[in-house]
Amino acid sequence: MGLLSRIAVKTAVNGAALWVAGLVVSGISFNRSTEWTGTVVTIVLVALVFGLVNAVIKPVVKLFSLPLIWLTLGLFTLVVNALMLELTSWLAGNLGLGFHVDSFFWSAVLGAVVVTIVSMVLNIVVPDRKD
Repeated sequence: MGLLSRIAVKTAVNGAALWVAGLVVSGISFNRSTEWTGTVVTIVLVALVFGLVNAVIKPVVKLFSLPLIWLTLGLFTLVVNALMLELTSWLAGNLGLGFHVDSFFWSAVLGAVVVTIVSMVLNIVVPDRKD
């Protein structure tokens, strides 16, 4: 699988996970367009932003929070994931994308749990092959 197809698969997985989080968690919302294509385009663009945030910023945050991650036996990773979801919401708002996370504690943390679970399941179904 080539680089572009791997990026497309990762974006689709992120988009599906964010979409499910928007459906399940009441504090996470996508501004619904009257046309389904507008909603799909918004989900794909937010998934790209989310992927960039996770690729660039998340490793730095995890490095600086490593002592807390060790101290909590990995549970602080959930807080880091919620921070990445909040940052994605902020960036999406600045880019004019219709994605919003209401509050950090309930919406972002629950959203991070949903995104993690859906991503894990989809990554099992659609494995990342490096042929």
